[in-house]
Amino acid sequence: MPRKLENLNKIYESGIVLIIRSESEEEALAVAEAAIQGGIKALEITMSVPNALNVIRTLAKQYKDKGILIGAGTILDAETANAALLAGAELLVSPQLNPEMIKMANRYQAVTISGAFTPKEVIETLEAGADIVKLFPAEVVAPKYVSAIMAPVPQAPIVPTGGVTPQNVHEWLQAGCVAVGVGSFISKAARKDGDYQKVTAAAREFLQAVSKAKYSLA
Repeated sequence: MPRKLENLNKIYESGIVLIIRSESEEEALAVAEAAIQGGIKALEITMSVPNALNVIRTLAKQYKDKGILIGAGTILDAETANAALLAGAELLVSPQLNPEMIKMANRYQAVTISGAFTPKEVIETLEAGADIVKLFPAEVVAPKYVSAIMAPVPQAPIVPTGGVTPQNVHEWLQAGCVAVGVGSFISKAARKDGDYQKVTAAAREFLQAVSKAKYSLA
């Protein structure tokens, strides 16, 4: 199977892309490692993390050949996309429609998740060649918004980001989402006391909720 399809399957099968926005390189690495221990298969290191490219490079060297998809987020231009790919990222994520990022990623067969909010933006994102549409910010809408979009565009692979919890993830998946973007519930679980076992536990809890939701849909 081509590498890109393998990487896409990691998102579809696990149902979660973990978004890491940390205040330091060390915290980002600790969160990533703890989350991976908890079963996370796809991670997005946002470019707002200090020394984000070094974080990506370190994780890619350690986990790229161990079934973990390492990605870069908040990609706003082709130059940043190229830098992330050179650092080892195999997933590029943007908060908005970013044709240059998608073009760069497709050239090197990296997975893309490109942001959209309105039905028009969703369709334009698909036309631009993105692999997955990131519904952002999802916290300002309800899962039924996805259902409404997918009525005329059922082929859209949508991943909501923002406001998704273990308690409501089943509603998003029932609405037709292929996976969900998860941030603070997992990535900030150790923020208060530095106990990264809480990150591992939060990752397991969320994955269990996704697995239960998928089972109910089968």
